Amino acid sequence: MPTNAFYAQSGGVTSVINASACGVIETARRHADRIGTVYAGRNGILGALAEELIDTSLESAEAIAALRSTPAGAFGSCRYKLKSLEKNRREYERLIEVFKAHDIGYFFYNGGGDSADTCFKVSQLSQSLGYPLQAIHVPKTIDNDLPLTDCCPGFGSVAKYVAVSTLEASLDVRSMAATSTKVFVLEVMGRHAGWIAAAGGLAADHGIPVVILFPEIPFDQPAFLARVDALVKHHGYCTVVVSEGCHHPDGTFLAEQGTKDAFGHAQLGGAAPVVAQMVKGALDYKFHWAVADYLQRSARHIASATDARQAYELGQRAVELALEGKNSVMPTIDRTSDSPYAYRIGSAPLDQVANTEKFMPRDFISADGYGITDKCRAYLLPLIQGEDYPAYRDGLPVYVTLQNHVVAKKLPAFEIA
Repeated sequence: MPTNAFYAQSGGVTSVINASACGVIETARRHADRIGTVYAGRNGILGALAEELIDTSLESAEAIAALRSTPAGAFGSCRYKLKSLEKNRREYERLIEVFKAHDIGYFFYNGGGDSADTCFKVSQLSQSLGYPLQAIHVPKTIDNDLPLTDCCPGFGSVAKYVAVSTLEASLDVRSMAATSTKVFVLEVMGRHAGWIAAAGGLAADHGIPVVILFPEIPFDQPAFLARVDALVKHHGYCTVVVSEGCHHPDGTFLAEQGTKDAFGHAQLGGAAPVVAQMVKGALDYKFHWAVADYLQRSARHIASATDARQAYELGQRAVELALEGKNSVMPTIDRTSDSPYAYRIGSAPLDQVANTEKFMPRDFISADGYGITDKCRAYLLPLIQGEDYPAYRDGLPVYVTLQNHVVAKKLPAFEIA
């Protein structure tokens, strides 16, 4: 008899995370002899803890297919990190209780490094309790910092957005530089890894003077200001792309606010105005700044076709891995060629993925620390290729909103810590 599956979205959503959901659900439906209903967690893993399970079988094939071109999280996501098994075993045991009550034998968790850790721990606990559960992590993170995979779904589209935005805004600044703005500062996401900021460097291929501030390179204020001054004097203007994770040599973030987010990470925000004020104070150049923020990760209208395709393929492969009997693994993208771009879908064990970050290699960053190398370009360019436009009506994209019917609860209420 087929057993049911549970799927959940975790952490910050992306423009293509729903494509992975589509891959999971459509593939599961093609194997109805082995997988029954796919339940989705309402607001991520919280949906499992609260036993708020969305019955995706009530959604039409057309609605599920439309997920492939719809941004954000169709079922809701959350920033909630389960503590260690030792500190809060009750939450993990609650997950198993819910899975037992609803005959769930497959667990597909769509997220980043913290989600990989949760998926790994759930797999471990199910084995120790003797409950048959196959836990597969579906990778997702715009930060592109998961190990053992060439790239992460969500990143290619953000990279495309940042590269395009850097180019377009720089052309605007260039037009006005003679009498107005001379320095434009764009802040992008990336707490510890500078993959997103690196994408701004692709605008330099179009003659744009760009300075990139990476988390991997400690911030040197005098050197930075000298670089900006030299570019403005030579070109009349320049653009600065700063990662939110840019930090001083002592490790203090330029944008640190002194608060923590739900995962215990330092709350960041405001690197762009900090950098812009430095430029104004030291060089007295007129400036403008912007924070890409949610715009960069939600821009489905300019998503990379490569990224959208890979997001779907990894959701599909996650189900196939489960059906092959695999457990505690993550499907990966394994690049086999830069030009022509080629890759295969592989897999990696979760104990080697969880809580591990992949940083920008030093040979991807120029010698002066403010640009990208040809090796980095060869890595980035295939990931932003192609346009996968959604359908449009009345000038706006057509995105699907699911019914998201929650099934009846079978267990007593559970207090989430």
